[in-house]
Amino acid sequence: MSAEDKIKAAAEKAVGKAKEVVGEVVNNDKLVAEGKAEQAKGTARDAVEDVKDAFKK
Repeated sequence: MSAEDKIKAAAEKAVGKAKEVVGEVVNNDKLVAEGKAEQAKGTARDAVEDVKDAFKK
């Protein structure tokens, strides 16, 4: 996994978590859902890169 991909994945997870927390504070279900989706996207990016790394070995 390249450093750039790691940074993108971490950023997606962080932004997603922030959206989720803000959505919970302001009681905005749509924002909570967007945050959770963004976190899932970051996690999926990590998983894809892990598979790529496994095949490189």
